[in-house]
Amino acid sequence: MSGLIEGLPDAVALRCLARVPLYLHPQLELVSRSWQAAIHSPELFKARQEVSSTEDFLCVCAFDPENLWQLYDPLRDLWITLPVLPSKIRHLAHFGAVSTAGKLFVLGGGSDAVDPLTGDHDGSFASNEVWAFDPVSRQWSPQASMLVARAMFACCVLDGKIVAAGGFTSCRKSISKAEIYDPDKDVWVSIPDLNHTHNTACSGVVIGGKVHVLHKGLSTVQVLDGVKLGWTVKDYGWLQGPMAVVRGALYVMSHGVIFRQEIDSRKLLVSASEFRRRIGFAMIGLGDEIYVIGGLIGPERWNWDIKRLTDVNVLTIGSERPIWRKVSQMTRCQGTILGCTQLRI
Repeated sequence: MSGLIEGLPDAVALRCLARVPLYLHPQLELVSRSWQAAIHSPELFKARQEVSSTEDFLCVCAFDPENLWQLYDPLRDLWITLPVLPSKIRHLAHFGAVSTAGKLFVLGGGSDAVDPLTGDHDGSFASNEVWAFDPVSRQWSPQASMLVARAMFACCVLDGKIVAAGGFTSCRKSISKAEIYDPDKDVWVSIPDLNHTHNTACSGVVIGGKVHVLHKGLSTVQVLDGVKLGWTVKDYGWLQGPMAVVRGALYVMSHGVIFRQEIDSRKLLVSASEFRRRIGFAMIGLGDEIYVIGGLIGPERWNWDIKRLTDVNVLTIGSERPIWRKVSQMTRCQGTILGCTQLRI
């Protein structure tokens, strides 16, 4: 990585390159071998942080095509396709997806593949594998495996570390086991078990600096008071439905309406009636906005066709009057969204 820019020390030249947006990195690589090495170096990520040129993206994976992820750049309204996740599991689904330390992590899950001749599902229901994608090197790499194989589990980031809790293990049995991952050390450590399990998928959100685990069909929420203190069960009576966190506040879509969900109350925000017929979509917050991505329009009484969607609808909630708009559709991914998370790089 020597002689990046003639007349400039490499440390200064690297800071110049760090200001170039991520979508232009493939073009930078063509300049020279030294630029190619710099673009793929860990030092570039540090330099981007130092010069405050980090960018926020959405990472999206859908059922079709298999094991493919795309990044959405909201500033430029464009989609970037990543290399295919090199898992041996076909049609990986029911996994956890989060980002921390400038990388996208895909954890656990199992196969959603179906034998076209027999209609049988693949036998791999849950795994403990963990993959990380580094946007700087543009490569997937295996990480330390989770202590427990799991699918349909709660997964979120707390203080830069990944918490995985609950879900189902490989024998399709619901589990209460929980663990935490340090990306700097590449190590998983057990934390106190959940207080109870339920025979449904669970999800996790971070509100007020604490992990909240919710089971579909249960009104109770399990709150992580600390990795040593364990979990407390709260009966908040929160609405059921797709959730997104924006600026630390929780929003829920229920019965064609988006609500702002407080601990013990809720406030109607805006109608979302156009999504009543849409299933399998992702709902996620980024900046002051809520994104509704992909999904399906299922069979109806007079139309048995299934329509795989690439649509992306955005709700701006930072203004006095929330407004829906459409942005660029996904260019490769379509249909049911299997994973969706934010990424800052």
